[in-house]
Amino acid sequence: MKKLLCIAIPAAFMLALTTNAFAADGKAVYADNCAKCHGDDGKGQTKMGQKLGARDYTDAKVQDDLKDADAIKSIKEGMKKDEKTLMKPSELSDEDIKASLAYLRTFKK
Repeated sequence: MKKLLCIAIPAAFMLALTTNAFAADGKAVYADNCAKCHGDDGKGQTKMGQKLGARDYTDAKVQDDLKDADAIKSIKEGMKKDEKTLMKPSELSDEDIKASLAYLRTFKK
């Protein structure tokens, strides 16, 4: 039993370190997948964002109204309005989606 603990504890520690090392970088995921429309600052004032009616995520009310579950669903499934595609479905991992959403939350003023 003592040998098992001597092996299991360091192994668990290394796994924790490795998992954190590979955790999604929300800022990078956002920059690569969201900023084109939503803007580097989250205001949605890019050419594409204005065309598609992207919301201003610096606005506290907009952030408060945005529920994580709804945001995750929109990212995964995309968004349409009157048969017009506003946002294509994403193939991002759940971890990347959550990380980018956490980063988006930092825009709230």
